[in-house]
Amino acid sequence: MPLRRPFLLLLLAALAVAAGIVLPATSARAAARGSWNLSEQRAVRLAGVMHDLDDQAFHGERAVAGAQLPDALAAFAARLGVDPVKAPSSAVSVTTFDRLLVAQLGASDVAAAVQHEAWHAGLNPPAAFGTEVVARALGLRDNHPFPHEELELYPTDAITRAEAAHSFAVALKWQGTAADVARAQFAQFQLPTYTAAQKQVLRVAVAKIGMPYIWGGETDGAGAWLGGQEHGGYDCSGFVWRVFKLSGFAWGREIHGRTAATQAGEIPKARRIRLDDVQPADLVFFGPGRFWQKATERRIVHEGIALSPDWMIHASAQGVYVSQLRLDPWRAGRFSWARRVL
Repeated sequence: MPLRRPFLLLLLAALAVAAGIVLPATSARAAARGSWNLSEQRAVRLAGVMHDLDDQAFHGERAVAGAQLPDALAAFAARLGVDPVKAPSSAVSVTTFDRLLVAQLGASDVAAAVQHEAWHAGLNPPAAFGTEVVARALGLRDNHPFPHEELELYPTDAITRAEAAHSFAVALKWQGTAADVARAQFAQFQLPTYTAAQKQVLRVAVAKIGMPYIWGGETDGAGAWLGGQEHGGYDCSGFVWRVFKLSGFAWGREIHGRTAATQAGEIPKARRIRLDDVQPADLVFFGPGRFWQKATERRIVHEGIALSPDWMIHASAQGVYVSQLRLDPWRAGRFSWARRVL
């Protein structure tokens, strides 16, 4: 995904340089937070779902507040020909916003089924697990690639107008089919009976649902120490590193490498596991690398943790979320091998 360079921010910076003015860092961050998706902001304005504020500016950097969310959901519901869901007239978190929009899309039943299955399997899912799984499967969240990761929101942060505009713009593109797509995708969401060890590991993984994707990230919060990450979140191997290594499990001692390629390559080929033999809590690796080839950074480019032979949890473009494994032809086609740690 190409790095975004918000036009407004660049224009402000150029004017500042020309005038010999140094923009405060906070002003630059605010401009970036509000202008990274100007085309989506324009799309929701044209659709009548969101509007400029009283000063005739969109202000994507501000939190959605007051009557903005109820009005937006009502306008969106009118386009779908359904009743609007009830929304508070106050700032709401990312997870609350996702829950309301998933409900407005008619997919609350899917989220509830996912939530119940994770609970029934003993994974102690957070309250927002089901709706975050569905919201991120539908692409309602977005990734801010390095070096713009300061734009990422935590699940508990107040949703900004820019982030809400992205979600509504994606929802508009579904043209009323989002609920059917979600039902089809999660119709086979079934989790097995876990061993005690598998349950311990997967509870940690599931608890991270919705955390942002951060290049090099391996912790929930920013690190102030030398070389620490500037924003909390996870990359794909950092997520696995957190679950197995940094959570203090004895099984983490088996893992030494920090990247997906090194974790895939530090076992002998005889211990590699094929897709049909994947079990819960196995590390699953993806890329152009084939089962018999040496693991290199070019061949192994992604990893996750299996929830079952058919489902995985991982950190990628939608943050930490759940995806199909064997059931998805693209992901199955990019599967290299798996590794059993437990």
